[in-house]
Amino acid sequence: MSHPAESDLQDAPTEQSNLAPADAFALLGNDTRIEILQALLDAGGDDTPVAFSDLYARVDIDDSAHFNYHLKKLTDHFVRKTDDGYLFQYPGRKVVRAVFAGTFTDHAELDPFDAPGSCYDCGGDLQAWYAAEHLTVECVDCSRTHLSYSFPPGGLDDRTPDELLDAFHHHVRHHYCLAADGVCPECMGKMETTLARDCELPGLEIRVDHVCQRCRTHLYSAVGVNLLDNADVLTFHANRGVDLSTCPFWTFDWCVSDRRTTILSEDPLRVRLDIPCEGDILSVTLDDTLTVLDVESP
Repeated sequence: MSHPAESDLQDAPTEQSNLAPADAFALLGNDTRIEILQALLDAGGDDTPVAFSDLYARVDIDDSAHFNYHLKKLTDHFVRKTDDGYLFQYPGRKVVRAVFAGTFTDHAELDPFDAPGSCYDCGGDLQAWYAAEHLTVECVDCSRTHLSYSFPPGGLDDRTPDELLDAFHHHVRHHYCLAADGVCPECMGKMETTLARDCELPGLEIRVDHVCQRCRTHLYSAVGVNLLDNADVLTFHANRGVDLSTCPFWTFDWCVSDRRTTILSEDPLRVRLDIPCEGDILSVTLDDTLTVLDVESP
């Protein structure tokens, strides 16, 4: 089988096209194509077009026709051709960053270590541990799980336990704030948010469900964690010397349980979250799509 010449590849038009998930994985099942994506990232293909000659020089392959063939396979789906060179398409950027983050390659575990805060159920100390690409925060005494969420294994590199927990806090907080705003943290698709009664999850009678209508990513949580970037909630805490952007959110019982959530009505479902801080309480009323209906300040 003959391969396209370099001139054929560079003159070929680039068009966006849909690709079935199975076909996308098949395209990436080749070391040379992954190396091309890594080389494009190293050369700054996130921001500036990379010339064909520069990209070829960075890949450990002597046959230009073979290189052309694999680059053409990536073009239109993972790489975009411009007059000045090659840039990442969004899927290509996600794939190569996932490889560098260790999402597809690393298998890490961490034994339990101390975590800030105390158990909302029994008052015991908290610990964190990492396995199966999830970081879990739980009570040492009663084993109550406060939080378990996915975290790329590359995020463990060169971090102390405190730095790891700080990164984890921002990672999870960012995901839920995006989801509450209707944006999927994985694919940027549209998130549908609903409140539901739930008797299966420990500590949660009322559960928030976020489901992406594009990639079907599903997040669930207590009500409070979804209000961490709400202006009234942020201001209420800031006026009392508490910075919600830096304080680990699992140290607040209203973020990881529904012990401060009251059901106001069943049909339609309405709830009130009473958030304490320095002796005062902020009451936030929400509907079944997590829309804020009312805020009562002290």
